[in-house]
Amino acid sequence: MELLEYTRYDAVGLAGLVARGEVTAAELTSAARAATAAVNPRINAVVESWPAEDTPTPGSAPLAGVPFLIKDLAVSMRGKRVELGSRLAAGNVAGADSFLMRRFRRAGLVTLGRTATPEFAYSTTTEPVLYGATRNPWDPTRTAGGSSGGAAAAVAAGITPLAHATDAAGSIRVPAAATGLFGLKPTRGRVSLGPDADEVFNGLAVHGGLSRTVRDSAALLDAIQGAESGDPYAAQRPRRPYLEEIAREPGRLRVGLVTTPWSGRAVEPAVREATLAAARLLESLGHRVDVTPVDLGVGWEEFVLANARLFTANLVTWIDGFAAAFGRPVDESTVEPETLASYAWGRTVSGPEFVHALDVRNRVARSIGAHFETQDLVLTPTLPEIPLPLGTYGHGAEGADGLGLLEHLFHRAPFTAAFNVAGTPAMSVPLASDPASGLPIGVQFAAGHGREDTLFRLAAQLERAGPWADRRPPVWAGAARPA
Repeated sequence: MELLEYTRYDAVGLAGLVARGEVTAAELTSAARAATAAVNPRINAVVESWPAEDTPTPGSAPLAGVPFLIKDLAVSMRGKRVELGSRLAAGNVAGADSFLMRRFRRAGLVTLGRTATPEFAYSTTTEPVLYGATRNPWDPTRTAGGSSGGAAAAVAAGITPLAHATDAAGSIRVPAAATGLFGLKPTRGRVSLGPDADEVFNGLAVHGGLSRTVRDSAALLDAIQGAESGDPYAAQRPRRPYLEEIAREPGRLRVGLVTTPWSGRAVEPAVREATLAAARLLESLGHRVDVTPVDLGVGWEEFVLANARLFTANLVTWIDGFAAAFGRPVDESTVEPETLASYAWGRTVSGPEFVHALDVRNRVARSIGAHFETQDLVLTPTLPEIPLPLGTYGHGAEGADGLGLLEHLFHRAPFTAAFNVAGTPAMSVPLASDPASGLPIGVQFAAGHGREDTLFRLAAQLERAGPWADRRPPVWAGAARPA
């Protein structure tokens, strides 16, 4: 299969070709390898490629034969390295498949490598020391977002139509917005994090994926959703498959519009206009949109402080665990300066402070949950700015401690983390581009607990009204010349 043909299809389309016998899984693997060779040197999205396993791909699986990539964090594939983007964990090899990896296999996905992440996923740009910066296919001088920046760059550039991603404060939605993709963060408890973890960042982190089409994300979530034995959270099972939901009309939705983040920081004019344009599109489709503030339940400073305590205390356990496992020091030879500062601050978090942070999580979840009793959705920008030039993300945070660094992270992505704390689903939809630069702009929709069905129905309606899947970045595997 030639690259031009391979990149024309989404994951569901490729699986259909395999099911009808029009192409083999081996041919798709070969095309994905060629795509990686064609564009990865320019974007540094895939940090390691693997040979396809010899195990047969189940022909009846929903995504049988589709090339796939997993993030270098939070998912374990037997015998493969998982290094969390850190020199401290370099060479770490998984001894067994995680629950999620088993579901990827059952779905028929052919996992061919791992994608870049910032160190310990602790940023919304992907510029780690271990493997170097990931570049945006729309402009290789700019960030692809993070922490699932490698996954986003790979999908946006056509290496695979679909890739695994995680999200603890926006790490699916932020790179989706930066690279012109669709990205949905599921409800807390929708996808198992086991067996090695019951929760990550105390319930803030979830698994999901990034895709060019809505139906690919729906098919992936159908394949991986559902609790496993011992999970601390379990979202109510959906009423029907999400692939069926996207064929259903969303009805007339009540949408609350928010264009100023809880932090009060300024939003770039092009981003604000893109969000207002999305609101006008919703109204033209029959939905009701009203400017409606969303109460966090706590002040912004308390919100940031609680998140900093949860994030950094968890970071301490990760770093100490890898240092002990490999006999490595925790210093600048193994850990990046910003991560070290967060680690040091995390070691000062007391037990009562940690419990108070969990109480803040509860108050935010209750307050945002109450909002969805009167509104179906919230519409916001995904990011307040277009993707930044590489090397500039940390400007203004030099020398900050763990709290200051978390404040900076939330300054860069102030709209997304609230829905991680609340545990409710949210998605970034690539509805616009910056008129000056041509860079993508995403808008975010959030829904009540367990209402991914509403999000998928609306996303499919928006995709029909303003298709985006055929937009191609300058770095695109389908444009590569045959070798």
